[in-house]
Amino acid sequence: MRSLQILVVDDDDADALMISEALETADTSASVDRVADGREALDYLRRQSPYEQAHRPDLILLDLNMPRMDGRETLAAIKSDDVLKAIPVVILTTSGAAPDIVASYQHRANAYVTKPFGLDDFESTVQLINRFYREVASLPPQAGQA
Repeated sequence: MRSLQILVVDDDDADALMISEALETADTSASVDRVADGREALDYLRRQSPYEQAHRPDLILLDLNMPRMDGRETLAAIKSDDVLKAIPVVILTTSGAAPDIVASYQHRANAYVTKPFGLDDFESTVQLINRFYREVASLPPQAGQA
């Protein structure tokens, strides 16, 4: 099993750090990159300055509530882009509001997960997402690997 390349899109430094640490302590650690908002995410995914050397992620963990371009707009942009839309996007956010959940799935999110409050539960949830996409799900091949 190969390690996943994961892009975390979250403006909260503490949450981003907890996600990275949870993925680093997993059985098979993931390679994690992080951007702080949707505009940076799209620049990263499209390899625009300063992300020309960015790796295409196997999975995107996307927060909804961010400045400049929020997760809702980012998800819609990713899933309407023919080059990017096959990348699985898991919404990982504090919101458990039904309208957010419905809107995320309407914009073709692959999963919607509400961030748990306790540190252990948060770490366990992130590790479960990683394990599912690494061990259970079949992911599209990276460019050049098909």
